[in-house]
Amino acid sequence: QVQLVESGGGLVQAGGSLRLSCAASGRTSSRLTMGWFRQAPGKEREFVAAIAWSGTSIYYRDSEKGRFTISRDNAKNTVTLQIDSLKPEDTAIYYCAADSNPNYRGINYDYWGQGTQVTVSS
Repeated sequence: QVQLVESGGGLVQAGGSLRLSCAASGRTSSRLTMGWFRQAPGKEREFVAAIAWSGTSIYYRDSEKGRFTISRDNAKNTVTLQIDSLKPEDTAIYYCAADSNPNYRGINYDYWGQGTQVTVSS
């Protein structure tokens, strides 16, 4: 089992930046793909970004390339999501996810965090 805990969410003005972090514990010796998803009020959860265990393969939601940066530190078992130029439509609960496939490109991850709220005011 892998436990994921997100942090870094909050209230920010449009145009600002936010850095979300996710700490993994448990079976962190596994070579996990880490991803970020978000769910806005009344909408389905959607993929944001993912990074393979090696860190060399990174995937972003097509519509958000350039504003989101995902990175990881395998020594610390953490993954971060930097969000720049925030927009009100970025308001959502952001979830960290992990998959046992070291280079997973799907959306059905094995493990999920509880989420962290990001609210962007206009």
